[in-house]
This record gives sequence, structure tokens and C-alpha cells, in this order.
Amino acid sequence: MTMQKPPARTPVVPASAASGPSGPSGAIRRAPAPAGTLTRVAGPTDTIRLNKRMAERGLCSRREADDWIAKGWVKVNGQVATMGLQVKPSDRIEVDKKAEGQQATQVTILLNKPIGYVSGQAEDGHEPAVTLFTAQNRWRDDNARFFFHPSQLRGLAPAGRLDIDSVGLLVLTQDGRVARQLIGEDSVMEKEYLVRVSYLGTGEPLRGADERPGALRTIHENDPVTTNVQGVFPPAMLARLRHGLSLDGQPLKPAQVDWQNPEQLRFVLTEGKKRQIRRMCELVGLKVVGLKRVRIGHVMLGNLPLGQWRYLAPHERF
Repeated sequence: MTMQKPPARTPVVPASAASGPSGPSGAIRRAPAPAGTLTRVAGPTDTIRLNKRMAERGLCSRREADDWIAKGWVKVNGQVATMGLQVKPSDRIEVDKKAEGQQATQVTILLNKPIGYVSGQAEDGHEPAVTLFTAQNRWRDDNARFFFHPSQLRGLAPAGRLDIDSVGLLVLTQDGRVARQLIGEDSVMEKEYLVRVSYLGTGEPLRGADERPGALRTIHENDPVTTNVQGVFPPAMLARLRHGLSLDGQPLKPAQVDWQNPEQLRFVLTEGKKRQIRRMCELVGLKVVGLKRVRIGHVMLGNLPLGQWRYLAPHERF
């Protein structure tokens, strides 16, 4: 009687494993939750869908988890997982090395999007920003050790949006972990914008600190203030931009808003409603003349030329 050789063991990731990239053993470990995120501590008997648990652990996105589960690459407590499986914090999650290998080939692209391109699918005759991802448009100063290949277009999707009439940093990624970090439901990622504005007035009475020489209430719509806007814009309206406005019936989160120069504001937001900055400005009598995103998390637009792209380098973190 011959003894069969036992199958090779796959990396084991307990549902409560520590965070970080893959270790020497090849096990995929979870990433930490974004700074400032409030998370509920699960009890020992609480259950959650497997794909959500994997996403919370930073292993992958939910969509990617579903793909791995469908391919039989995920086991829970030694058993091949099925779609929709509920797991407890104490359950052991095993991920096949094939999944780790697949993630290693995924790329994230940083693009300086020009005006006239939409972030996602083509609409109203405007091309999607992903069409700029060509070998010819790669920034010549990009020193990341990646080589462009058409296969990198497969599954490449924007992690967030940037309006058609805005320019600046747009992230396109194949990596579900990056997408979740930037646009996941619990994301608190900072996004920084430089916003050139003109002032049309608020049509509201000025009170208190705003009753000062130069503060304006109503301006003819065909003759807005376009120079030294800071000098005539009421401080109370700047305070409302920082906190106190609502959009779509929901109060906005606090924002950092300061004058960069007399015609340009600097916004730092941790949320991204559709055309949020433009709509915020309209509520306080400002009109956005130009908008440029210059930072997402710790990643800066820097000197990346308009219409060109570069790879997110392995050492860079949002």
C-alpha cells in the first residue's frame, strides 16, 4: 500500500491577522484601516460576508474576493469557500498563492487629466480618460520599474471621479485594494484642490464682522469680481465653506478652505459628492473659474505634465 504525499499547504490568514504586505511565508496579510476611521469591534459570534471580511482586512476588494472565491482560491477553516459565505472573526481565511501572484501584476496609474475628458465611461461624445493611457503618453521622467503593456488596460478603472471641466490628478487602477482605500464606503482619504474663483455676491444682508469696507452683498451677474476676490469676499461665507453647508439634503463634512492667493482658494476634502466644490461655491456667491486636483492622500501631482501619466511606484503610499 502506497502513501499519497499530502498536498502543499496554502498561506493561512486568520480573520484577525495583523496588517501589512506579504511576509516571507507568502501569506497575504491585511492592511490597516485608514487613519481616523471609526470601526466597530466585532464580537466573537458576529458574522459577516466573506468578501466584506476580506476587503476589511485589506486582502483585496469585494469584487476581487468574489472572483477568487469563484476560482476556488479561498478556504475558510480548511474548506473551499462558497459565494455568500458568512464568517466569524475567529475563522481562518486561507488564500491561494495564485491570488498573490495575480495582484503582483496589477498596476496603478497617476494621470494629469486635461479638460474635456470624462473620468469613467464615454459620454456625450467625450472620451474617457483611460484613452490617454498609451505608451506614447507616459511621462519620460517616470522612473518606476514597470513596462507598459496593453494587458494593463484590462480592468483598469478610475478610483474616483474628476469633472470633465476640471484638470489634475486622476488615479486609475487594476488593484481593488487601492480602489477601496480611495473610494471605499469608509474612506477618509484627503483630496486637495486649487480653485480659481470670481465673486458674484450672496444677495444676503451682511452682519457683524462682514460689515466692513469692501465687503459686497450683491454684484451684477455680468460684472463679477475677478481680481482680489479675497478682499471683497465675506469672512462668514468662508467659514460656511469650511463647515455649515449641505448638499442633496445632507450636511457636508468639515473641509479645509483657505486663500492661496487673492483669486484662488485651496480646498482639502475627505468626501467627493458630484461637482461638490462648484456647488459649495455657488451657495456662497462664488463661481469656479478653474479647478485643479493636486493631491490624493500622500501622493502629489507634482510636475507630471498635462495629458501624461506615470506609474504609482512600489514605495509610494496614498
